[in-house]
Parts: sequence; structure tokens; C-alpha cells
Amino acid sequence: MESKNQNIFITLLIFVSGVLTAQTVNTGDLYITEGTIMSTVGAMDNKASGNLFNDGDFFVYSHFNNEGLVTFSPGSSKGMTRMRGLSDYQEISGSAPIEWYNAEFKNSNLQPAFHLSNEVSISGISDFQQGIIDNDTYGGLLVFEKEAEAINVSDNSFVDGKVRKNGNDAFIYPIGDKNKYRFAGISAPAEVLSSFTGKYFYENSNSLYPHSNKAPGINLINNQEYWTLDKTAGNSDVILTLSWDETSTTPSNVLVSPQSSIHIVRWDEAKKQWIDEGGVVDSDKKTVTTPVNVSGYSVFTTARVDEGIVLPCTTLTVYNAVSPNGDSKNDYFKIGGLSECSSDNTVEIYNRWGIKVFETDNYDSHGNVFRGYSEGRVTVSKDKMLPTGTYFYILNFRYSGPNTQTIKKTGYLYLNRD
Repeated sequence: MESKNQNIFITLLIFVSGVLTAQTVNTGDLYITEGTIMSTVGAMDNKASGNLFNDGDFFVYSHFNNEGLVTFSPGSSKGMTRMRGLSDYQEISGSAPIEWYNAEFKNSNLQPAFHLSNEVSISGISDFQQGIIDNDTYGGLLVFEKEAEAINVSDNSFVDGKVRKNGNDAFIYPIGDKNKYRFAGISAPAEVLSSFTGKYFYENSNSLYPHSNKAPGINLINNQEYWTLDKTAGNSDVILTLSWDETSTTPSNVLVSPQSSIHIVRWDEAKKQWIDEGGVVDSDKKTVTTPVNVSGYSVFTTARVDEGIVLPCTTLTVYNAVSPNGDSKNDYFKIGGLSECSSDNTVEIYNRWGIKVFETDNYDSHGNVFRGYSEGRVTVSKDKMLPTGTYFYILNFRYSGPNTQTIKKTGYLYLNRD
């Protein structure tokens, strides 16, 4: 271990490979260089005057408190801080944020094993080996920087509380509650300076967000769990993925066949109502994903919705195969019965990255249909032929019958160029 201007008060210090057998108090500059292993059996206390740079391998077997600077050298990607409890929980505390490149959490003692009251940011990999990180009770925050990720997350090791993701890459949140890991995921935001904060609640949302207040088409709202996702920086929006677990947290009446009717719903605070954000189900991964960027943030959960919307006018029929090859079959995206329901409608189509490729009002009224080209008021690569693949649609229309209704229907279509 290399040291520069160190002021460390310890019982034992062994250079190159060090084991600190009592509390470690750093008041100066402490450098753990690449290839060096350092351990402290007692608590690590970095004082306000202390600067701790970890580019090596730092084992902490007790508490970690920071009042000064804890970070790694610019450009370094080797630093690993290993929180490994010997006999009890470990506090991660202090008034100054902690910056670790890589982190390992491994403590099989009293759970939750890690009491996080400080802010810890991860720039590399956070390895959830064993032990729950509780920042919900203690007021801390775990932050993942651009390209950072969590691995080995399970019911035995996750974050009980808020997790923030900075940057413009997709992310799976290592979140859970009450000994249950229940992840949520976001797509890659467009802006580098984006930040989204997620949290999971294993409890019924009805008392706070009444399930009776719901948009038409929503039948049954999950009454055992919900998630929050908040945009904490930037202007970008994201596609949201939620997971389910039929063996424990997710009620079976939400998951009954057909699973295609499982959607994500969001509590709209302005309307005081649950609204449908749509859903594309992956039965193998046990996830449901919004087909496009969510329309707002805050509280989300899963719900069962009507497969088809029956109105006094007709039953809508969406034909989700498009093959514009000139054979007069499925040459465009067809929506049967739409004109009978309402001319006050909009259709938007997005690619799988959430980029709008088509938009029009009063669909199919004057040849304004989707034929596999990017067109409309606000689209990418206007008039460009789009590639074969899965796309997602949003249909909004207003039916002015005896009871005026605003209907939103989402789903997918497959564009085939062959």
C-alpha cells in the first residue's frame, strides 16, 4: 500500500498488504494503490480532513463513516470496496458522500445487514453477494452512475429503499421490500444528464391511491405491491418495465390468462386517477413493459385491462400485422371500426427504442395510414422506409355518446418487409 502524507491512528498497520485490527481513523491522505489489499477489522472513520483514494482492494469488516473525501483516482476502474460483516450489521454513515468504483456487499449476519444513512455512488459494478441494504429506515441513498450496474441481486440481497440511476443507459433497479427482490427497469434516456429514482413497496396502494378511481378499460389493479419512479434530473423520458412473482407478491387474479391483458398503470396526481400506460408481456422473464415512454412519473403498478373495448358504436379490431409488399394484404396498419366510434382520434407509432415514427389525427380518413414509412408531424427520418421489426402503437379517441369517454389503447404491431 502506497501512502502520502498519511495521518492514521490504528493499532496495527502493515504496508503492501495491510490488516487494521482496531478502528481506523484517517485524518490525512490515504492511497490504496492498484494491486494493493488493505483490510480493517474495526470501523473505518474518514475524518473531515481525510482523503481516501481506493484504486485497490479494501476490505471493511465493520462500520464505514465518512466526513471527508472518499473516492478513486480519475480514470481508474480497479478499486473495490468490500463490505463484509463479521458478526453484526454494518453502518455506512457520515455527512459527506462516498464514491466507490466497485462495491461488494457480503454480510449474512443480522438483517438488514447494511444500515445506509449516507449517500454512496457506484461507478462500476455493485456485487450483491449477501445482505439487505436498508436506506429506507436510515435515510441514505444508493446511486449508480453512467454505465454502472448491479449483479447477483436476489431475495437475500437488494436495496430496501430508493435507488438513483444517473446517465443515459438502460438500468435494472436492485430494489425490494420485506425480504422480496422486485426489480423495475428503465430504457436508456436520450440525455446524458438524466437521472431517475426508483423504489419498491410490498404493500397495498389502495389507501393512498384509491383503486376505485381508474380510467375506463382498467379492470383490476394489483393490491399487493407498487413501485415509484421519479425523474430527478433531465428532460428525457423512459420506457418502464415491471416484474411479477406469482409465488409471492403479485396477486394471481391479475396474472390469470390471457397474460396479454396485463398492463402497467400509473397514478395521475392531477386527475386523481389510475391511467393505463399499456403493456407488452414477456412470460419467460415475467415482466411487463410499456410500449412507449411513460406519460408521467410517480406511482406505478400492474393491472388487468380489457382486451377489447366495447362501446355503443362497435367493437374495435386492431390488425397488428403490416406487410406493405404490394400484394394487397395487410398493406397498412388497419383499425376496424374506428371511424364508427369517433373521428376525434389520434394514432402514434413508436419503434422499440421509444422513438416516434408516425403520428396522425382522424386515422384512415384521407389516406393517412401507416404503411411502414416514417411520416407525420414529429417523427424520425421523415419519409424513410422503416426496417422489419416490432413497433408499438397508441390509439387515443374520444367517444361522445350518452356518457362521454376518452379511451386510450396500446399494443404492438409487426412490420414485415419481406
